[in-house]
Amino acid sequence: MGDLMTRTNDILRRAGGALALLAGVLLPTLAAAQEAEGEAAANGGGGGEGGGGWFSVDAILETLNDQVAPWGIKILGALIGIFLSFMVAGWISRRVRKVGESRNLDVTLVRFASNMVRWVVLAAALIAILGYFGFQTSSFAAIIGAAGLAIGLAFEGTLGNFASGVMLLVFRPFEVGDWVKAGGESGTVEEIELFFCVLRTLDNRKVIVPNKAVFGDVIINNQGFDVRRVDIDVGVDYGADIDETRKVLEAILPNVEAGLEDPAPQVFLKGLGASSVDWQVRVWCKTDDFWTVYQSIIRETKYALDGAGIGIPFPQMDVHLDEDVVKAIGKK
Repeated sequence: MGDLMTRTNDILRRAGGALALLAGVLLPTLAAAQEAEGEAAANGGGGGEGGGGWFSVDAILETLNDQVAPWGIKILGALIGIFLSFMVAGWISRRVRKVGESRNLDVTLVRFASNMVRWVVLAAALIAILGYFGFQTSSFAAIIGAAGLAIGLAFEGTLGNFASGVMLLVFRPFEVGDWVKAGGESGTVEEIELFFCVLRTLDNRKVIVPNKAVFGDVIINNQGFDVRRVDIDVGVDYGADIDETRKVLEAILPNVEAGLEDPAPQVFLKGLGASSVDWQVRVWCKTDDFWTVYQSIIRETKYALDGAGIGIPFPQMDVHLDEDVVKAIGKK
């Protein structure tokens, strides 16, 4: 508001200076013209329509009244319109920003919306002022529409990214700092822009993903909730006792680093695989502790199975040969 008032005072000061300059030049000219006309009349030269009329006060006033005054009123009206347009545009822009901030919308989206509203109001005011001066505003509207269509066709992909970026900022499926899988890429969200998102992978690579690919695909937000579950699959030898294996695996649960007791951890008999009996150790944790718990489960599981003498088999295949076939091969 302070900047607007400063600009307004500057405009008014310059306008006052211009009017003072105009008065300083015009009034002596009119006085001189009037004096010359009086002298001409006294000398019989006739200050009427025939002689010396080019400096007649009546002619000058008539010219000012017919030509200068209407334009002066229009210019004054245009200046007032511009002043009011800036005030209204600034007020609406601030209101949009306050509403966005009160609803905790993304800062980038709020800034874009407030600036867009401001420029729309100023553009509408400009068209109205041009119409006030007699310009055909319908032609401007047609030009703007044609330009908008051409730009839309030329930047179809870019506008798609822009629209997707707006949707991401409005619905906020993830935020900066979340670990997500989106657009076929996985990483920590570093930036959410109007046209693209920036991810940082676990090996510290920077990945830029177009917003259209992000919003048009499945989004997995690994940090959407405060608590997650870590699942670790464990395959043991078919010769191991099932009940004994369960006891060994359940004994490691209290030793898992950063694991939560509520919800309770669990050892789950998952199935019979091609080479092993498959178990799954499930431990809940805070989302930020995921990788700590992940490694802790693997470490404690290996120590416990080794201590109990329970093997973790390699993938293997049993081949059974028919005795008759073996004998036939031996005879050859």
